Amino acid sequence: MKLDNLECINSNINIDEYITNRDIVKDNMEYPDWLGDFNREDLCNMLDNNTKIWMYYNDKRLVCSMMLIPSTRKDLVKFGLDNLDYEKVVDYGPMFVNPKYVGNGLQYQMLEVLDEYSKKLGYEYAISTIHPDNMYSIKNFVKVGFVLVSTKEFKRGVRNVYLKELC
Repeated sequence: MKLDNLECINSNINIDEYITNRDIVKDNMEYPDWLGDFNREDLCNMLDNNTKIWMYYNDKRLVCSMMLIPSTRKDLVKFGLDNLDYEKVVDYGPMFVNPKYVGNGLQYQMLEVLDEYSKKLGYEYAISTIHPDNMYSIKNFVKVGFVLVSTKEFKRGVRNVYLKELC
């Protein structure tokens, strides 16, 4: 399955539909705490501040989604990366795949799309956090050039912090 063959919505996102689909995915995950779950208010604020969400559909059924979040100084301090210029860093936020479509290489394809888009916007670095036991995601992120820089304790638990230099 190729992302290019799916219908992509990446503007005027229906937040309630996003949350509903994210929660369906979480309810079907063996480890639901691995997936970030911003609340409605946070998502609305983030979208008002240049966060971007992509939702991919096949026959009107959500297949997968990804998020790109511009970094702040506060974020980089929290991640232990305050030596970087926050304006040059973007966060690859929560990504999820409908359980019916797992195993089609969709996360890897989403990472490639995020890289391209981030470079077009002039970002020099991408960061992301992943639960240390989420080997599937870790494998995909390392495959596209992310490097483990630290492990941190956050409100929702321990996460590995990954960094990628965008060339």
